[in-house]
Amino acid sequence: MSVVTEPNLTANGQAAGVPNDFIWRLSVEQYHEMLRAGILTPDDPVELLEGWLVFKMGKNPPHVVATNLVRAALERLLLAGWFVGSQDPVTTETSEPEPDVAVVRGSPRQYYDRHPGPRDVALVVEIADATLRRDQEWKRRIYAAAGIPVYWIVNLPEKVLEVYMTPSGPADQPGYQQRLIYKASDEVSLVIEGQEVGLIAVRELLP
Repeated sequence: MSVVTEPNLTANGQAAGVPNDFIWRLSVEQYHEMLRAGILTPDDPVELLEGWLVFKMGKNPPHVVATNLVRAALERLLLAGWFVGSQDPVTTETSEPEPDVAVVRGSPRQYYDRHPGPRDVALVVEIADATLRRDQEWKRRIYAAAGIPVYWIVNLPEKVLEVYMTPSGPADQPGYQQRLIYKASDEVSLVIEGQEVGLIAVRELLP
């Protein structure tokens, strides 16, 4: 495991990590209304990031395998009162990302009429291959601004796990104070609400 200093974000015009494949500018309420009206459906490959409706990348086989491995590893350690969601929306003030995996408070039935918000989420995980820059910059900024306490990136190109902790919350340049890099031979702590609930071998998360 190594500790890495957080990079500075650019703040001129287009923010760092914002891809050029956005479709439309929307509020969260407008996005929800489009879903209710059937203009967008849950099968459409889009998500709302910082007010931009953007295309989601397709998933290749290693991405799918890693998603299933992460979910299985987390489910083995979860405490009562939490569940693992996969590719489901998390609603923030300006975004509704759909992380590959998330550890969510409560039970699925309590989210019948709303999606989880930042206070409901202990951990979000993104599986990064072609999306690596978006996950390291844009998604990291969104999750940090929302105050989600722990963010993992399963970095498939480099075969490492990036762990981000201590979010800034809303800020001019949102970010996490701590970034740790775990190699395949390392173990990572699963931390929920500040409590370490178990260790996971990083190799278990890599396809």
